[in-house]
Amino acid sequence: MSLSDLAGEPDPLTVVDDALAPAFATADVDELRSSVHGPVYAAGEDGLAGEVVSWNLATQHTPAIAVGATCGADVAAAVSWAAAHGLRVAVQATGHGPVPAGADSMLITTRRMQGVRIDPERRIARVEAGVTWKQLLQTAAEFGLAGPSGSSSGVGVVGYTLGGGLGPLGRQHGFAADLVTAVEIVTADGRLRRVCAGSEPELFWAVRGAKSSLGVVTALEMELVPVADLYAGGIFFSGADAGPVLHAFRSWAPTLPEEVSTSIAIIRIPDLEFVPDLLRGQTALHLRYTYSGTDLAEGERLVAPMRAAGEILLDLIGRIRSTDMDSIHMDPVDPLATWEKGLLLSDVTEETVEALLAAAGPQVHLPLVIVELRLMGGQLARQPEVPNAVPGRGAAFAMLVIGPGAPELAQVVPAAAKGVLGAMQPWKAPEALLNFLGRVSGPQEVAAAYPLSTVERLRALKAAVDPAGIFSFGHAL
Repeated sequence: MSLSDLAGEPDPLTVVDDALAPAFATADVDELRSSVHGPVYAAGEDGLAGEVVSWNLATQHTPAIAVGATCGADVAAAVSWAAAHGLRVAVQATGHGPVPAGADSMLITTRRMQGVRIDPERRIARVEAGVTWKQLLQTAAEFGLAGPSGSSSGVGVVGYTLGGGLGPLGRQHGFAADLVTAVEIVTADGRLRRVCAGSEPELFWAVRGAKSSLGVVTALEMELVPVADLYAGGIFFSGADAGPVLHAFRSWAPTLPEEVSTSIAIIRIPDLEFVPDLLRGQTALHLRYTYSGTDLAEGERLVAPMRAAGEILLDLIGRIRSTDMDSIHMDPVDPLATWEKGLLLSDVTEETVEALLAAAGPQVHLPLVIVELRLMGGQLARQPEVPNAVPGRGAAFAMLVIGPGAPELAQVVPAAAKGVLGAMQPWKAPEALLNFLGRVSGPQEVAAAYPLSTVERLRALKAAVDPAGIFSFGHAL
């Protein structure tokens, strides 16, 4: 039994048994090579495996063709060739998301597309599809600005943003998609379009929140925010105080102003040499805290109730630069195999906490590294001035479970996750965050993340711009 049973999907850790890759005439592949600046690899050729490798090592791509795009024109040529040869199209920048591309596909890798340009007066950044948040944050910091990155700066800006994008600045500034002002996208007809509120507004609405459904985004423009310093970081509490700490968090978090974003995770810390002795091999509670207001002393005052909630093993909250936001969640930096799944909660009550402790508390032996509750609300609950398709705005909290993606745990990890997420079903919200869906069974599971009116609108647009369903991998309708 696995979490996949909740949606009738195949086991999320099982490598898909694709048919043999279609064969193409050498002349056809040579034609593709002559039309793009980057490398092209066909199935079976040396170099393909290195081209398509993902940061998440549990994701195994087996495309018929891989194209290493260097610019928007490369992407347009690749999509046109794929459409002419009956291939579906997938795209990857860093490969943090578990979205495998199968043998009937072309995988376009965008990591060579590294352009970043900032207009400091307008506070607008233009970012190409291969740029990571680390690159954007470092460049923006030169002007006293920051972007709405997630928990890890190693993630690509574009893919994260198209799925909504929720990070430490979210409650004050909204989803990353809310700050997008223009998108450059190659649609199924091979056209490279620049869309914004005044140009193709329906496509602009949809692509901000529809992730991979409508085309390959080659660049986007987004607003930056005037943030240089934060009062932020994490506190590790003893697992023995899991009950008091989680109940304190439940009462405290909803009282916070929008300048505060926070989450708390039950984290099972490995017994490894690089882990501090105080934490090694323990199950602890990790409070993640960000105050993005201007009065840093107020940020310290606001977190004080949690500092009194339980035994503190390590307190790492303090003044940090915007370029140091990785220190808040302390996500892994090096590639590894992971499996994840999330849902949204309408409320977290005393009963919710007790159910969570019973399913995932320190006394339970679980193969899950992280079980996280993240506060929603604030600007995340509001549509931006130019509305978009991002779902989940009505939720009170987001929940995410992460486990190792090793093949030998292919049944164990999903089964454990099912137990934890199943315990939260009484409080489950009707929508979901696309970036927290993990490996999905297909378009029906993706559609369930949105309200019905949004799904109908997205499907109508997809039928118009992608009638053959070229873009149908991963989190696509």
